[in-house]
Amino acid sequence: MRWTKICPLNDIPALGARVVRHGETDIGVFRTEDDRVFALNNRCPHKGGPLSQGLVYGDKVACPLHSWKISLVDGQAEAPDVGQTACYAVKVEDGMVYLQLNP
Repeated sequence: MRWTKICPLNDIPALGARVVRHGETDIGVFRTEDDRVFALNNRCPHKGGPLSQGLVYGDKVACPLHSWKISLVDGQAEAPDVGQTACYAVKVEDGMVYLQLNP
């Protein structure tokens, strides 16, 4: 695994997201109101909706298709919904966002 520089933190809007393409996978990189950063597979576990286009609140994102609430911490759907999307390690150093990706 290696850390890949994505962008400056300020390029991701608070309560918003940016999409990073890695091979065939789109990864949503999300920024919370308090500047925490998370990364998830950009597909909702329900119908594959683009999570990066959803509403970020607290440490969750609401899928724009059917409002499933997905945890940014662990990718789990909030009950009563069931499902999970992949999470990726992310860090912020010196104002830059890095994503841990397989080579």
